[in-house]
Order: sequence, then structure tokens, then C-alpha cells
Amino acid sequence: MASKPPAGDPIQDAPQVAAPKHAAAGLPAVAHSLIIARQQMGLRRSAQTLLKLNQKNGFDCPGCAWPEGDHRHKAEFCENGAKAVAEEATVRRVTPDFFADHSVADLAERSGYWLGQQGRITQPMYLPEGADHYQAIPWERAFGIIGEELKALNSPDEACFYTSGRTSNEAAFLLQLFAREFGTNNLPDCSNMCHESSGSALAETIGIGKGSVSLEDMHKADLIIVAGQNPGTNHPRMLSALEKAKAAGAKIISINPLPEAGLERFKNPQTPLGMVKGAALTDLFLQIRIGGDQALFRLLNKIVLDTPGAVDESFVAEFTHGYEEFAAAAREADWDQTLTATGLDRADIEKAGEMVLASKRTIICWAMGLTQHKHSVPTIREVVNLLLLRGNIGRPGAGVCPVRGHSNVQGDRTMGIFERPSDAFLDALDLEFSITSPRHHGYDVVRSIEALRDGDAKVFFAMGGNFVGATPDTLVTEAAMRNARLTVHVSTKLNRSHVVTGVRALILPTLGRTDKDFQAGIRQIVTVEDSMGMVHASRGNLEPASPHLLSEPAIVVRMARATLGPASLIPWEDFEKDYANIRDRIARVIPGFENFNERVADPNGFELPHAPRDERKFNTDTGKANFTAAPVEYPKLPEGRLLLQTMRSHDQYNTTIYGLDDRYRGIKNGRRIVMVNPEDAAELDLPDGSYTDLVSEWKDGVERRAPGFRIVHYPTARGCAAAYYPETNVLVPLDATADISNTPTSKSVIVRFERAERQAAVAE
Repeated sequence: MASKPPAGDPIQDAPQVAAPKHAAAGLPAVAHSLIIARQQMGLRRSAQTLLKLNQKNGFDCPGCAWPEGDHRHKAEFCENGAKAVAEEATVRRVTPDFFADHSVADLAERSGYWLGQQGRITQPMYLPEGADHYQAIPWERAFGIIGEELKALNSPDEACFYTSGRTSNEAAFLLQLFAREFGTNNLPDCSNMCHESSGSALAETIGIGKGSVSLEDMHKADLIIVAGQNPGTNHPRMLSALEKAKAAGAKIISINPLPEAGLERFKNPQTPLGMVKGAALTDLFLQIRIGGDQALFRLLNKIVLDTPGAVDESFVAEFTHGYEEFAAAAREADWDQTLTATGLDRADIEKAGEMVLASKRTIICWAMGLTQHKHSVPTIREVVNLLLLRGNIGRPGAGVCPVRGHSNVQGDRTMGIFERPSDAFLDALDLEFSITSPRHHGYDVVRSIEALRDGDAKVFFAMGGNFVGATPDTLVTEAAMRNARLTVHVSTKLNRSHVVTGVRALILPTLGRTDKDFQAGIRQIVTVEDSMGMVHASRGNLEPASPHLLSEPAIVVRMARATLGPASLIPWEDFEKDYANIRDRIARVIPGFENFNERVADPNGFELPHAPRDERKFNTDTGKANFTAAPVEYPKLPEGRLLLQTMRSHDQYNTTIYGLDDRYRGIKNGRRIVMVNPEDAAELDLPDGSYTDLVSEWKDGVERRAPGFRIVHYPTARGCAAAYYPETNVLVPLDATADISNTPTSKSVIVRFERAERQAAVAE
């Protein structure tokens, strides 16, 4: 039998602290996966579910977007993938009786961990104006409320339609179609908070905002640089690809402020030898100071330029633009400035330069450690510069590899979930559906919060995710959400967003990836796009958690009918009856999806075109790949302050908290901790085990405080600290965003430490 959810909220600021680990996965990962699966699903249901995870006839993992190869293990999942599935396929249920027992005020006092542990929501729930409890509501009435509020707006731009990365291609396409027929481009999504900087930089430099490598390219590379990323926790199946690359002779450079166990040694649980011994992965670890990556890559470019014969001159001449201006700036890179910006030793940078020069096929991977700074877009441009210098775009075993976090976050953008769509996309959409899409830009995440705060937006609709938990400046965001007339969340489970409501609020429970989906007697599939541009089918195998659930496409269809009425000539009901009808329309609107239904029937899926990779063709303003030359930037710290990065624990995926342990970093049974280098701690008088309030400093002079964090002495880079989100999102100012991409700068928050008077409560 599966266990019941926790009766009380566990204490989260009194962890047990041990030394960090130096290897990831192995037997502990297998054991922990099975424990969580048994607790949430029971043994039989665990086997029934996990053996279908990431299989060709199964369902796509609701966790990360790492791709699967053609040949798959019977257990084609990682520890955190198993946790994600267990949370969705849980036998725990949140019924109307639960909401009768718990007021919204009561639920607002609970932690995100406790809320998520309660289980699957079984019926639509409504919070009327002035009420203190959610109450069950029929679906028809729920859609009527949405339609009433949307039709009462003074402008369609007073509504925001947010999308989480777990939304399928079919649902995402329908949501953006509805929003544009309704009359707005207000389509914020989770990309705005994570890889928007990647998309901005890549679109300008190579003409497409996606990575250029395949899984096979990873196996063929001579050198793989992993920057600002923790695969061991965030993308564990990537470790298998790195292991295979190493076995083929590749070298790996890891660039990160924190040592990460998975990049040190990977104990592959799919092989007996791997389980016991494992494979060392990193050949060179550059423990960089937070925000110093642009300076590092600029100096590596100088090393290439100053080495005779190192530049691929034929590639540069034929396929690139802007080389001379870039080269002049790169040759001026200053060693002293770079050492200050990065905190690295000169010998280590020189070693990295030697490894770059020795490689003919280089892949550079990155994640949030590069994308969430003020200067993130120039940093990623500098990454591209390094690859262009050596001809490493459009070459097998080489290219750019932004590693997307959420399953199908890349697919949602491909489907048109974007506040700044191209005219070509809108032209195709209008032609196919005989509508007139708005052409002005809409709101991204930050601007949506501002609009809600200022009264310029009045209805907020979220397709999945935990918007309140994921966004910056928590107190500002929560006040903004409470300013809305109506908040709507399409969800499988409870989270913080459900208890920070507008004047009225709806929770619409939906099918998950693991659930069977029948419409009009036809078993449906949905599709997703992985981090490397492969599209494939996903089909759940479990009976739905409740007979009262609707699928995401069905929810969009019924919202559209309730709002647009008979004036809409789009055959919405056909889309609900059979998702193949949606895919037929996608095939006619979006390049690369021709014959969508036929191609997705291939168990391996199909690869979307990528002009830089496939043809060395660059759809930029110049028609070529663009070198760029931006001034080198890096954070400057006032005396007595540290630079804080927000991050995940190992028992966490985005804002979903699976447990209270961070096994690889030695943290057990706690989340309210801050990791500080022991030398910095000595200078700032921060004894290990003492308690502090974290206070961020920003130019607006507003005090943002996260109280009651336990100091943990940890081998971070000097001048740097780290703590978990969403607990520290309160410290990230709403207007502290990356230039160009407007992504919150959650990886470079200047903080001071103020001694907390209270001590941690003693855990029972």
C-alpha cells in the first residue's frame, strides 16, 4: 500500500549536514527511486508505470527534455524522472472534502512540499468572491465564469495566458490559437524565466533559437564543455551521453561555481560495472566565480586568435559576418580582468585553451548558470563566437547545446507560445484559420506581473506550472496576482499558485502524461519536442485519477467556445474529438511538421529541420552566422556582500519539491540553508550552523528579505553563495533582468547577511 501524505508540515531549516558526495547515481539512486515510487504508487503500479516511461510505445517523462536514443534500456529513466512520474501517478487524492477541511488561509501557511504531497486534484474547484474555501463546481459553470470574465474585459490585452513546459504540442498550439483569435499575444511561458537568453543570442548569431546538436553528435565530440549546469540533478540521463562520449575519447571541461557530483563521477545504474565503479567524467574543472563566464570565453577566443592556424579561415570567410570587429575586441581581452572576473588561476585557463585547440569537434552545453544574469545574452554570443572560430557549427560532433529543463518547453515555443511571434508565423496562422491575429507584442512573464500589479491585466490563465512559485520578487508577484479579477490554473496537483488568488479563482484538474486519454471513443496520443529537436508521441497507460478530469486540449476547446461563441468559425469541437485533427493543422502552419500524423507514427519520432546544422544556412539579418563584440561584463561586489545563485536541490524539479534532501551536497531533511565558502564565512563571521537572514541589495533601495537560513560551509567559489528556490525568489527584484531577453537574474543576486535572533526549531 502507498503511504499517506505527511500529516504535518516538516521543519525545513534544521537539516543534518554531511560532506558532499563525489559521484552520482548508482545504487543509492535506484534505491531512492524505488522508495519514492512505492510511497506514492505502490509496488504494482510502480512497475506498470515506470516500465512505460520514455519507451517507444509509452509516455514521455514529465521531467526534463533530454532526448532518448533509438536503442533504449528497459529502465529508460533517471532517479528524478521516477520521482516526477510517482508524483503524477500517485494514488493520493485531493477531493472536495479536502478543500472543505482546509481554508485558503490554512493552505497558504503550508509549504510547497506539503501541498504537493497531498495528491491529484479530482474535480474542478471554485473560489467565489469573498469566500474562504474552494468548492466543487461543474465544468460547464467553470467555463462560463472564464467566458464571462474574458468577455467583460475592456481589451483582450487585459488577459494573460501562461504556459508551462509540460504542455503538449497539441494543447500549446490550441492555446496560442485561442489567444490570437481572442485578440492578444500575451503568451508568457516558462522559457521567459530560463532559456530566453539562449533563444535571443542564438537567433541573432545563427538564425534559430535552438541547439544544433543531436544525441549522436554528443557521442562523436572531441571536447564537450558543460557550463553553468548540474546534469547529475537536473538532467541525469545526460550523464549516460557524457559517459559514452568519454569512452569514445572525448574530453570534458566543467565550468561551475559549485563542484557537482555527477560531473565528477557517474555510476551508471544500467550496467553492473557502472553501478559499482562508475566513470570519471570531468577532465578539467573550472570553479568559476558567478557571472564570470563571458570573460572566460572572451579570453579563450583570444587564445584561439593568437594561435597560428587555429582559426577555421575557410568557414569564417564563407559562412560568417562581423569577424574583424569581433577579433579586434577579443584580441584586447585582458588577463588581469579575466582572472578577477572568473576567480580562476591562469594555468587552468591556459589548460582549457589547450583543450579547445586540440579539439576538431567541440560541443558547448549550458543551462541556467549562463542564462540568468544581466549580461547573459552577450555571454552566450561569446560561446557562439568560440564555436564559429573553429568551424564548429554544422559539423558532426560539434555545435551549441542549450539543455532545456522542462519536458516540451522547446515544443511549446515551436507551437507559437511566444509573446513576440514572427510575421511569417502569424501570416500562416491567419491563412489557415481565417482569423486576424494581433501584430503588436504581448507580455512576457515579467511584464505580465507588472501589468497585473498596475491593473493593466485582470485575468490570468495558467496551463500548468506554478507561476507564483517560479517567478521573481515573491511579495510583488503575490500582490499582483491578488489584484486580478480571476485567476485560473490548469493543474494535476496543488501548489502555491492555488492559494494566491485573484478576486475569484478556479482550479481545473487535468489529465497527466501517465493517464489514458480517450476522446469520442478514440485513444489519443499527444506529442512533445525534446531538447534536441526530435518530435515523438506520448501515450499514457493508467486509468485517469478521477472521472471528472479533462485533457488540456479539451479544456482549451471548451474555454474557446465559452468565450468566442458561434462567432468563431474554427472547428474547435473537431480538435477535442481527435487530436490528429490538431496535428493536421499544425502541419499546414509550422514548417518542419509536414505529414505530421504519418511521421509521428514512427516509434522513434522525427527530427525537425535545423538550417545551420543541416546546410550551414543562417537565417539572420546578414544571411550568415554573426560574430559579435560586446563589452565584457561581470558582477561587482560591495565589501561584506556575497553573490547568491538560486538553485534546485536534488529532491526537486523546478518548483516541485519531492523531498527535503539534497543527497549529493550532503543536505538531509532541510531546505532553508545557504551555502557559503568557509573562507568567506570566516571573514563575515558566519559560523557553520548559525542562522542568518538573507537581504538582497538592489538599486531601488527596497529591502527584500528571506529570513531564517542555516549557514552551511561548502566549497563554493570565493565570493559566492547558493540557496534553493523558490524560498529565495523573494530576493530577486522584478526589474533585475537580463538585457534583451528580460529573464530574471536569479543567478546573480547581491546579498548581505544579518544574524537571525531565533534558532531553528527542534524537529520532532
